[in-house]
Parts: sequence; C-alpha cells; structure tokens
Amino acid sequence: MTEVSSLTGRLLVATPALADPNFDRAVVLLLDHDEEGSLGVVLNRPTPVDVGDILEGWADLAGEPGVVFQGGPVSLDSALGVAVVPGGAAGEEPPLGWRRVHGAIGLVDLEAPPELLASVLGSLRIFAGYAGWGPGQLEDELVDGAWYVVESEPGDVSCPVPERLWREVLRRQRNELAMVATYPDDPSLN
Repeated sequence: MTEVSSLTGRLLVATPALADPNFDRAVVLLLDHDEEGSLGVVLNRPTPVDVGDILEGWADLAGEPGVVFQGGPVSLDSALGVAVVPGGAAGEEPPLGWRRVHGAIGLVDLEAPPELLASVLGSLRIFAGYAGWGPGQLEDELVDGAWYVVESEPGDVSCPVPERLWREVLRRQRNELAMVATYPDDPSLN
C-alpha cells in the first residue's frame, strides 16, 4: 500500500465540479487524515440552532454567529468542538481539554468543564456531525478533481460570515484558484 501524505489541518474547498449537494461550495477543515481514512468538519454550514440550546455551558465561548454548524452528513447527533488557542507554540504543553490538530487549531473535549478553557480559547465553533472518508476515498476524490487543497488559517474556524468563506478562501490563493472565487452560483448563468 502506498503511504498517504497527511493533509491534517488543511482545507478542502469544493470545486464547482463537485456534484454532491452535501458539499456544494463547502470548505472542510481536515481534523484527521491518514491511511485509515479522513475526518473533517464543514466550516460554512450554520444551522438555526443556538449553541445554548444544545450545549448550554459552551454558549458563552462560541464565536459569532453563536449557532451550531452542520459539520457534515455523518453522525448528525454527535457534537465536535473546534477551537483556536492563540499563541501556543508547537512545543508547548496544550491546555487541558484541548488537543492540537494543526498550529493554533484544535479539538475541544466537550465533556470537560467549559471554565477549564474559558481563559485560553480565542474562538470556538460547535459542529453537529462530520465529514468522513474511508481509506483511499478522499484520495480518489482528489484525483477526480472534486476538491482543492489549500492551507488553513486560524480565522477560517471563526469566520463571522460563514456564507462567504468559500469565496474568501479561494480569493486569498496566489494562483489561478483566486479566479474560481468569481464563479457564479449557477454556472449556466455565465
């Protein structure tokens, strides 16, 4: 079996050619990627559900908009917390209740008391469900041209207007991907 180069911490940005409606103009943060498969959360699918309605203790720490996001089509009855802890160097011990994924971005243990992390979190998002791929499945989708792979930035997790994230991520690329940001929602109108 060929070795898989980890894309953990990178963004998958749906190409206009991706036909799956679950991922139309989606921006997915990969939380885990190895030879056993991949797991991520869709960063730009807010729901109308307030964080306080689901996880009351975490509501005050959630960034704007303070709603639960649909992290993907898998396990919609489960919750994941993704948070930025600013200033933490890679060699430093991470705070209790937070596991580094990439740089300042990490997963929050939602079973931990919120006050344990209140003083160190820069931003927090709560996701219902996740996006998952079995071994080799994501690699096949990449070969098929379904996703652009780009670097993540800590601000991607807490984008205040998530509906604009797809265009914003593409626009900041320093190559031909910046032009893709101008694609109309309905290419037949072009």
